[in-house]
Amino acid sequence: MTSSPSPSVLLADDEQFFRTVLGSMLVDAGFTVVAEASDGAEAVAKFGEFAPDLVFMDIYMPNKNGIEATRDIMAVNPAAKILICSGTGYDDDINAALQAGAKGVLYKPFYDEEVMETVRNILAG
Repeated sequence: MTSSPSPSVLLADDEQFFRTVLGSMLVDAGFTVVAEASDGAEAVAKFGEFAPDLVFMDIYMPNKNGIEATRDIMAVNPAAKILICSGTGYDDDINAALQAGAKGVLYKPFYDEEVMETVRNILAG
């Protein structure tokens, strides 16, 4: 019996603490964190290198924000599954991220159940 590979994830956030906590949560749930990025430009590069199944993308990062990074990734791979993570409910930025191609939004702080439900929905299409 062969098992299907675990979904791969890229974590893009300028806060190491967020990447560590979310990464642990996802690994415990059976995901594989293939890469981390601390800014939007690095997120785009890591997406190209690792082609993860799912990207967790913060909106506010240095060098290139998450909206721009989402737009760049979607230009390369329109099927990319990007989940925006934001500590603010600023509607204009959330809407811009969704218009850029993000498939959903998680507001910080969030809980395990909320993350897992959102991830399952996005991966299921």
